Amino acid sequence: HMNKKILVVDDEESIVTLLQYNLERSGYDVITASDGEEALKKAETEKPDLIVLDVMLPKLDGIEVCKQLRQQKLMFPILMLTAKDEEFDKVLGLELGADDYMTKPFSPREVNARVKAILRRSEIRAPSSEMKNDEM
Repeated sequence: HMNKKILVVDDEESIVTLLQYNLERSGYDVITASDGEEALKKAETEKPDLIVLDVMLPKLDGIEVCKQLRQQKLMFPILMLTAKDEEFDKVLGLELGADDYMTKPFSPREVNARVKAILRRSEIRAPSSEMKNDEM
């Protein structure tokens, strides 16, 4: 049974460390990136099961990363992170194909719960991917 692989993207080292520690303790394999360009590269090469993606990133922001992944038909589930005081347009994020979002500061348990829920949803969706237009 392969562990699920999660790509964590944030330019704040403390957050990356916290998420990595927390997710690894929950049994996930974690890879990290600290800017948008690195995030795109790693997403393409590592094919993660889920991406935790900060909105405010150097080089390319999270929204742009999200857009580019979706344009390349890379459909990994994406959990966006946004700081409480950031004007993040949640609707825009979700329209671009993010699956969920969390505001910082967050509790490790919340992260785990959301990651688990998103992965569960994407597993339910995956088998029926041949059937287009099924009721989401």
